[in-house]
Amino acid sequence: MIYAKTVVFESVNKPMLVNEIPVPTLADEQILIRNEYVTLCRSDINTYCGKRTEKTPTILGHEIVGRISDFGENAPTVDLRGESLKIGDRITWAIYAANPESEMSMKGIPQKSNDLFKYGHEQITALSNLHGGLSQYTILRANTPILKISENVPVEVAAIVNCSVATVAGALRLAGNLNGKHVMISGVGMLGVIACAMSTVMGAKSVFAVDIDSKRIEVAKKFGATNGLLINDDLQLYIHEIYNQCAPFDVVIELSGLPDSMEDTLDYLAIGGTAVWVGATYPARNTQLNAERIIRNIHTIKGLHNYNSDDFLHAVTFIEKHYDKFPFLQLIHTNFSLDEANEAFQYAIKHNPFRVGITL
Repeated sequence: MIYAKTVVFESVNKPMLVNEIPVPTLADEQILIRNEYVTLCRSDINTYCGKRTEKTPTILGHEIVGRISDFGENAPTVDLRGESLKIGDRITWAIYAANPESEMSMKGIPQKSNDLFKYGHEQITALSNLHGGLSQYTILRANTPILKISENVPVEVAAIVNCSVATVAGALRLAGNLNGKHVMISGVGMLGVIACAMSTVMGAKSVFAVDIDSKRIEVAKKFGATNGLLINDDLQLYIHEIYNQCAPFDVVIELSGLPDSMEDTLDYLAIGGTAVWVGATYPARNTQLNAERIIRNIHTIKGLHNYNSDDFLHAVTFIEKHYDKFPFLQLIHTNFSLDEANEAFQYAIKHNPFRVGITL
């Protein structure tokens, strides 16, 4: 009998419980993963602090990388790229499992399927337990997008692919062709600096970073941002000085989720421009829009929550090609073990680094 050490979240701002549970026999089409590393996503922190609600008890953590430990009957033997899967392979997997023939999957948004299962977000039950990153093992269900990831990628960087990087890939897909375009990134936390890097690689003419933290703007410049400014500075004047116009941006990627930022950054969107809103995944006041301005300027506003398998594939490919061209490792604070998960959360809350990592 194999046992898995797990860290269970039960209630807001209370210490999580470390325990061991037996690893169940794999059901049809399931794969057992020995987790190697997990990073604490902002949604994990928000759940722990009560800013968002999940069913409890649960095992938090969905930014994970691990190795195949065992296959159930009829489990997939190839990944999304058609590469063979075997025990010991290092893989990453999507945050979700969803029937590929469901109505939402057929529309290209499997993350909204009726049968959706989300790793790191599900309630522990008698029939379903090892589904979060704060555990030595994860059981992958049928219809989970899986990709092998190069051994050259540092484990800490590999962990962020299936949430942070894949979500940004989805946002830039919605934004369209960035080649030769002026792009504003609003909110340069983890997703924001990745958006700077990916926009640069995709040929953006300029990438302008906006945040409330000057240190994060400086980090964004290491990831390809050509300019940046604090949101509470004289942003309009500064933008006009650089671009010789008040609304130069073909694309705005809004990642802060703050209503003020979603409203204000539309002022800098060029005629025919597109804004993609990603960050507002927690309760906040209603956002106010000027409909006449949107209509006259032919603006498009798109929303994105999570991503699809094409975005996931783009994310893995991007990291494999560019992990050493940008200082991704500098974004991850790495000093915690699974037994220190509570301390890792407290560190994340107190110091607010881009990511806190836990070695499994």
